[in-house]
Amino acid sequence: MVKQATLQSNKAPRIEDPKFALDNLNIQHQITASSWRDRVEPPIDLAKLSIPTCICLDFEDLKCFEVVESQYERWGVIFRNSLAIQPSNPAFPSYSGLTVLMGAPKSGFLEATFLHPVNSVSAFVTSSQRLVLSAYDGHRQLLGQTALPSGNLADSDSAISPNTLLSISANNIYTVTFCAFDGQFVLDDFRFCF
Repeated sequence: MVKQATLQSNKAPRIEDPKFALDNLNIQHQITASSWRDRVEPPIDLAKLSIPTCICLDFEDLKCFEVVESQYERWGVIFRNSLAIQPSNPAFPSYSGLTVLMGAPKSGFLEATFLHPVNSVSAFVTSSQRLVLSAYDGHRQLLGQTALPSGNLADSDSAISPNTLLSISANNIYTVTFCAFDGQFVLDDFRFCF
């Protein structure tokens, strides 16, 4: 069972059953994207899409231990401090497939910057510590935060399941950061919606 953690400005963290969480996002069109490797077609102009669109990155086309930066630039996102891995530690299972992203070389931190503003961002996360997802506008002003209140490693005594859906929604998100202070985390099925 997947659980969702949400923190909204002045409310205490709560864990929700997200059976219908992705349906609640009112996704009318979703693209499952792959990296630019071995691609020759021109990039999609995401700013000209007329219907609400979500891009889902499952990272399966990345090589293990590949530094992830501009591979998904054609889909409108650039990562910083990110490494693709296929976890050998069973405490950090993937949500789908084998490959996940981990904050590295600086552990406990990962950043995604969007070429066009988005309205929501989500990912399935597994962390050894409390994990904070923060959203920023084009001037690096904080728009909002949501948090996984504690670690959720597999086979731990945590009340939170591994691969918890962490999501945030706000107008004009240009950057999101994932921070697990003094911890390690992985994320899978990174989704952003226009």
